[in-house]
Amino acid sequence: MGILNVLAAAAASFFFGAVWYMVLSGPWMTASGVAQGANGKSSNMSNPRPYIFSVVLAVLVVGMMCHVLVASGVTSVPGGAIAGFGIGAFLIVPWMMMNNEFAGKPFQLTVIDCGYAVIGCTLMSTVLIVF
Repeated sequence: MGILNVLAAAAASFFFGAVWYMVLSGPWMTASGVAQGANGKSSNMSNPRPYIFSVVLAVLVVGMMCHVLVASGVTSVPGGAIAGFGIGAFLIVPWMMMNNEFAGKPFQLTVIDCGYAVIGCTLMSTVLIVF
């Protein structure tokens, strides 16, 4: 696995996230407390910072995931998908749940964000193996 694998997996996750959060934008904005503009869209939609951070952080996550898969000897697509699912469900989700619980965030926000984390990690690891 090389840099192209990492970039492809990060891009796949980023674009999946775009679709995920477009579909769930209403419930997510309500649960997260992000203000809506008159058009019903996020009032901070024109701010590039979250998008830049999303891309950079996706590359960091995939880079570490690549290291974990290589160190673990995972080479099959099913093995990669299972590893990604496990990373999302058993490493990222508990951490996000703790943060949201201490912050007093609605459980619906946790479900939306954690669903993206699990599916996104599964997709990342699968793309890493396929490419």
